[in-house]
Amino acid sequence: MNNTFIYRDLGDCLQEAFKYMPVITLTGPRQSGKTTLCRNLFTTLPYTNLEDASTLAEITTDPKAFLQKYPEGVIIDEAQNYPQIFSYLQVLVDEDRLQGNDKRHFIVTGSNNFLLLEKVSQSMAGRTAILTLLPLSISEIRRHQPEVSTDRLILNGGYPNIWKLGDESRNIMLSSYYSTYVERDLRHLLNVKDLNAFQTFIRLCAGRISSEYNASALSSEVGVSVNTINSWTSVLQASYVLYLLQPYYANIGKRLTKTPKVYFRDTGLATYLLGINQIEQLENHPLRGNLFENMVINGMLANEMNQGKNPKFYFYRDKGQHEVDLLKLNDDNSMEAYEIKSAMTYHTDFFKNLRYLKNLFPSQLTKTTLVYDGEGENQQAFDGYCNYRTLF
Repeated sequence: MNNTFIYRDLGDCLQEAFKYMPVITLTGPRQSGKTTLCRNLFTTLPYTNLEDASTLAEITTDPKAFLQKYPEGVIIDEAQNYPQIFSYLQVLVDEDRLQGNDKRHFIVTGSNNFLLLEKVSQSMAGRTAILTLLPLSISEIRRHQPEVSTDRLILNGGYPNIWKLGDESRNIMLSSYYSTYVERDLRHLLNVKDLNAFQTFIRLCAGRISSEYNASALSSEVGVSVNTINSWTSVLQASYVLYLLQPYYANIGKRLTKTPKVYFRDTGLATYLLGINQIEQLENHPLRGNLFENMVINGMLANEMNQGKNPKFYFYRDKGQHEVDLLKLNDDNSMEAYEIKSAMTYHTDFFKNLRYLKNLFPSQLTKTTLVYDGEGENQQAFDGYCNYRTLF
C-alpha cells in the first residue's frame, strides 16, 4: 500500500446518515481511521481537534461561542476530551429544527465509547446517528493487497497506518501505540499507580486470547483485587482495546458455560504484547490458532458494523465440551453458527460440533459454516480471504 486514502466500507453508511441526521457520532479505536475517513468524505466541513490544548481551552471557556463559529457545521475530533459538547449540540440542533434549518451538520468522533455514549444517551436521542469504525477488515486490506498472507494479516492487524507505511513500520507503530495510548492515556484514565501490574495484566489477556476470561485467576496472577481487574477490563473494552464475547444462553438446562471469552480489537496489538514480531515466530506459535480465530471474528464484526448494524455475536460451550466459536443471532431470531479453524487441511470432523448444534436448534439454526485457512477444491472466499464450507 501507499499513502493514498484507503476507502472504508463504513463510508457508504456514513454518507447516507449525513443526509438525514444533524449529528453523526463516530466512535472507534484510536488510529482506526476515523479522522481520515471524515475529512475525505466531508471536505467542505471545517475540522477541529479537541486533543489540541488551545482548542480545548476555547471550547471549555465558551462552548456556545465556539459552536456558533461554524454556521454550516464542523467535524469535532476526539470529543471524549469534552463530552459536555453534546448538551450544547442538543440545544443547537433543536433551534435549527424550529427554524427549519437543515443545512448545519456536526460530525463528532471519539475513541472512548463510555465517555461519549453516556452523554449521547442523555442528550442526543433522536438527534444523532451512532456509528463505529473498527480497524481495517480483511476484505478492506485485501482490496489493496490481494496476495497478503494469513500470517501477515494477523501480525500487522488492522491499523491503517501500518498498511500505508509498509510491513517494516509495524513494530515501531505498535510500540508507539502501546506506550502513548494504552500505557499513558489509559493508565491516567484508570488512575493506575502500579505500571508493572497493569503491564502484566494486559499481557496476560493477550496470552488468554480466544479463551475464557477469568477475573479471579487474573487477580491472583497480577496481585490486585478482582474489582480492579474488572475495572481495568471495563475501560479497555470502552476504549476498544479488548472485548468480551458472551456465551449464548438458551433454555436447555444448566449445562452451558456462563464465562465470556476475551479478544483483542486488533490482532497486531495482541501479537506485539505476546512478543511476536516476525512471521517466523507466528508460524509455529502455540497461540496461532487463537489469533486466527480472533482475526476472523474481528473481520465479521467489522463487516456488520460497516453496515451500521449492531451485531449480536455469541459463542456456544457446554459442560460436555461441545463448543462452537461464533453464533450470530439475526433480527428474526434465526441463528448462524461458525466454526473457525486455522488448519490448512480440511477435515470432515470440523463439522462435528456444528452438527451437534444443529440437532439442538433444528429450526432456529439456519446456517452453519466452517471457516479455515486451507486451499483446495469446492472452496469459496470468506470475507475476501479465508476459505469456507457451508454444511447447511
